[in-house]
Amino acid sequence: MRGLLGFVSFVLITQGVGGLAHHFGWFELWGLVHRVGFLDGHEVYGSIVLIVLGLAAGGLAERAGR
Repeated sequence: MRGLLGFVSFVLITQGVGGLAHHFGWFELWGLVHRVGFLDGHEVYGSIVLIVLGLAAGGLAERAGR
């Protein structure tokens, strides 16, 4: 369970950071947030939510390991 939560945490955080990087023009083709239709115009908020969820999943992974 710890490995799965760690992987989910990694994916969520990288997609959140990738969404922010895409929004600010650093990476043009990377990330999934800008491709989700209902987040049109709210990509920054969606990216921040992904980062927060990734941090929460990482915290759960640490707790599951003990």
